Amino acid sequence: MSESHLLRIRHRTQYAYAEPVNFQMHRLVVRPREGHDLRVENLALAIAPAADVVWTRDIFGNSIAHAHFNEPGKSLLFEVDVVVRRFFDPATPPPAAQSPNPYPLEYDELERGVVTGYLTPVFGEEAASMKDWIKTLPDPGDFPSAEAFVVELAGIINRQIGYQRREQKGVQTPATTLSLGTGSCRDVATLMMETLRHLGVAARFASGYLDCAATRAARGSTHAWTEAYFPQLGWRGFDPTTGKRCTHQHIVTGTSHHPRGVMPVSGRYFGPTGAFQSMNVTVEFSTPEDAAVPEFIRAT
Repeated sequence: MSESHLLRIRHRTQYAYAEPVNFQMHRLVVRPREGHDLRVENLALAIAPAADVVWTRDIFGNSIAHAHFNEPGKSLLFEVDVVVRRFFDPATPPPAAQSPNPYPLEYDELERGVVTGYLTPVFGEEAASMKDWIKTLPDPGDFPSAEAFVVELAGIINRQIGYQRREQKGVQTPATTLSLGTGSCRDVATLMMETLRHLGVAARFASGYLDCAATRAARGSTHAWTEAYFPQLGWRGFDPTTGKRCTHQHIVTGTSHHPRGVMPVSGRYFGPTGAFQSMNVTVEFSTPEDAAVPEFIRAT
């Protein structure tokens, strides 16, 4: 049996309002995606005001929680407490497997129907701006593989776009990010995703958590990056915020062909104009001392 390691994640999102407002259904993408390398041991979801929660699985295979509210409130709280078991040593980087495929990529006909959705740009109206940006990039054909170019692209975006944390909802368009020269993790992930699609590389938006020393010290927020699909290699993550391949430190909660598909928390409320006051997000990581899952974490 392979060695495994436990990780506890506490993700808290709180909204404050000047007076009571009525909440519509909210959609949560906060449960880590399970697979051969990660399993959710237990998850507790606390919501205030109280809500009826229905879990579903969307078309992309993400676990989605739908919260339905029955009462108004001056504050809205979502708190996720989850323990995951990882079947690898978190301190050991994953092998940097190279795709044997040169650029341009040729996708299998059996996958073409699905891949098409990940090749279609989200911001089609910005095609001209994207083409101008792509002209400044190295020729993908000059690299030993398409995957090697994607690694370089992550580094280029990291060097050219300054990081700026934004609390506003949604993402900047790629043209906006390029013109400002700054953006959040969501913004640079979107820029990279769109760039790859214009170059004929299937790409998707990934949302989740980044477990690193800096994040732990600052009680970080959620994170976003880009995944590209390579024949014979599959989906691989690339983080333009760090300029590198994704590692074991990246924990995915959702992937989608569109950034809106995996927003950690999304929903609406009805209330007086100007009622909204603030939003605060914190993410904390800890490592249980032994393999025992904390007793209070039992809801799934």
